[in-house]
Amino acid sequence: MARTSSDILIEATPAEIMAVIGDFPAYPEWATGMRSADVTEDGADGRALRVRFVLDATPIRDEYELSYIWDGDHQVSWSLVPGTGSMLKAMDGTYILDAVDATSTRVTYQLSVDVSIPLLGMLKRKAEKVIIDTALKGLKKRVDSLGAA
Repeated sequence: MARTSSDILIEATPAEIMAVIGDFPAYPEWATGMRSADVTEDGADGRALRVRFVLDATPIRDEYELSYIWDGDHQVSWSLVPGTGSMLKAMDGTYILDAVDATSTRVTYQLSVDVSIPLLGMLKRKAEKVIIDTALKGLKKRVDSLGAA
């Protein structure tokens, strides 16, 4: 699966941003279309290993579960747990956080999605780009509202 990627500069440390990314119950407050996000399995470090989502972002409405792999405050990757989505067939993503200086971080979001309805490759990449850009803007707004850095 080809990945679509974009990035944004956020005035906060990687730890502050990763804290927002890892606060799944708060996603409905800032992530467009997210109705709920419930942690179903925690790791030994307290970060979520599996999260169940309810998404209502026209035209995609689905309930699914993602599994997560964390690399400190540098990176988090996720993939769709097989058999958990009805509209989603696959979803693989990554947030990569690179500190630019003491108070700002470049956040790169990579995503590939496969849905059960047929989509031309160009339309799928456009949809992924919209999802990524919306998520990055929402993440930045959320981090800014919490007064990080």
